[in-house]
Amino acid sequence: MEPSVIESIHEDHGAIFGERGGRRVVDHYGRPERAHRAVRNGVGLLEAAYGVVVVEGDDRLEYVDNVVSNRVPATDGQGCYALLLDPQGRIESDLYVFNAGERLLLLTPPAHAAEIAADWSEKVFIQDVEIRDGSDEFAVFELHGPHATEKVASVLNGAASPEDRFSFVRGSMGDTGVTVVRMDALGGEESYAVVCGVEAAPDVHDVLSTQGLNAAPVGYRTYDALALEAGSPLFSSELAGTIPNVLGLRLALDFEKGCYVGQEVVSRVENRGQPSRQLVGLTIEGEDEADPEPPIPESGATVFDGDATVGEVTSAGMSPLLEDTIALALVEFGLEADALSVRVDGHEVPATPTPLPFLEGSERSARVPVYDGEDTS
Repeated sequence: MEPSVIESIHEDHGAIFGERGGRRVVDHYGRPERAHRAVRNGVGLLEAAYGVVVVEGDDRLEYVDNVVSNRVPATDGQGCYALLLDPQGRIESDLYVFNAGERLLLLTPPAHAAEIAADWSEKVFIQDVEIRDGSDEFAVFELHGPHATEKVASVLNGAASPEDRFSFVRGSMGDTGVTVVRMDALGGEESYAVVCGVEAAPDVHDVLSTQGLNAAPVGYRTYDALALEAGSPLFSSELAGTIPNVLGLRLALDFEKGCYVGQEVVSRVENRGQPSRQLVGLTIEGEDEADPEPPIPESGATVFDGDATVGEVTSAGMSPLLEDTIALALVEFGLEADALSVRVDGHEVPATPTPLPFLEGSERSARVPVYDGEDTS
């Protein structure tokens, strides 16, 4: 398992570790619910687990644009969220693509960068393109919370905080050069990624932790709970193997650009007007008055409308702020039901369809599902 970039620093702070795609990550620091509230009320600091693919050469824009689901920006300082699909239109990976001038930087799930770099390199013929796995060259820290913009402004020198999602600026923190990206608010709060070289990671983390506005250290247990409250589908639980139209991931799809693998499928679903399933929110209730504590269904738990099977849970957990068990589920498209049930430990427990996001924060997640041409702003 690949270690965290600043693992010893996390250990000094009492971190409990977990794993993401073969990368050792902080799960929590002992009080994840307290950290959750700190993010919702201020700002939290996370060492994010990403793989990094570096694409260089004169044909870099054309090459990447031909294989991902979104239009790759031609302007330095801009980025996009995109997908890699299989021929059946199912999601193989998601990624952020950033135009960094003479190169493109792609942030991927941590286990995917090496595979993507190797696969793409084998398919380069006459193009002027060089592709490599640069995961061991970069560290990425994320800031989430209603005061994240204020936090960035308090420690970033030489540039103002980027305003638009997926745009970035270059500046410094302390004596270290950094790139700061406005991200897509997956936790339902203002969010930024701070990218630096691996050797500078301890210094950058120290600045983010101790200078300017306070930032609470958080791990992935808190991050996952924030994303669930925000109604954000994640790769590990919702995206992998799913057609993007089902998840309402319109921000990742450009229906006007040239052909890429899987485009025919997603365009056909789009032209048809609706997918076969859709992502919805559920609030899980206790089984009865004698056992009022709502159980947490596992991924894959069956969702029922009366006696009919209508879908399955993709992720679930207890919301520290709502004090309810909440879940995301894929169900039949257009399902109209005021009450459903979910099978947990062999029992059916009541579940109420709930609009997404479950909780409104300082910024709406860019991944909250959008169907039928709804406004994505």
